[in-house]
Amino acid sequence: MIRVLLVDDQPLIRSGFRALLDLEDDIEVVAEAADGAEGLALAREHVPDVALVDIRMPVVDGIEATRRIAADPSLADVHVVILTNYGMDEYVLDALRAGAAGFLVKDVLPEDFLHAVRVAARGDALLAPSITRKLINRYITVPTAPAAPLPADAVGAGAALAALTGREREAVVLVAQGLSNDEIAERMVITTLTAKTHVNRAMTKAGARDRAQLVVLAYESGLVQAGVSRPQAPDGRG
Repeated sequence: MIRVLLVDDQPLIRSGFRALLDLEDDIEVVAEAADGAEGLALAREHVPDVALVDIRMPVVDGIEATRRIAADPSLADVHVVILTNYGMDEYVLDALRAGAAGFLVKDVLPEDFLHAVRVAARGDALLAPSITRKLINRYITVPTAPAAPLPADAVGAGAALAALTGREREAVVLVAQGLSNDEIAERMVITTLTAKTHVNRAMTKAGARDRAQLVVLAYESGLVQAGVSRPQAPDGRG
């Protein structure tokens, strides 16, 4: 059973999502919260598999709530999915830095919403290749205001990423281009399982919570640069 926490200051939004989730035999809504502070308290009480968190709320917003959840060792298995009305709004990258597994636009189709909850519950990053490309185009390849500092657990990510093998670096570059594991496997001429292994090892070495954060760290560390499609692997290790 997938246990879900809903955190949104709009009762109508919460009731709509709950109505969808309650129809599913494998999903249970364990609690609802109207702000981030209440959401954090309920996350600690119920330890859900997935927390659906609105990005803009009173008292404590979704970014800060996500940061506190990600920083709490007792909530390490809670996967935060940010909810937003605005698609690629200006706060999404900050939410990913804070530890969110991905995000959903609130006008998502019901079937896509349910699929997203199940994907997040498995521990997979909820960033489809098309969304990853938008993330890169909007926040990384286009000059923006100075980025917020990386979270404490990501300090030293550049050094960690430098320790990747050549094949792991190649996989990270392809992840940063928005490719799925199947597409990475095809490009690298390896099995999907091997591609997933390369990506997972890269996340572990980088201290990245998930695939979404790996993309951010890869760009911010300089391992991948806008417009550069080849992995930087001068040591040739593989």
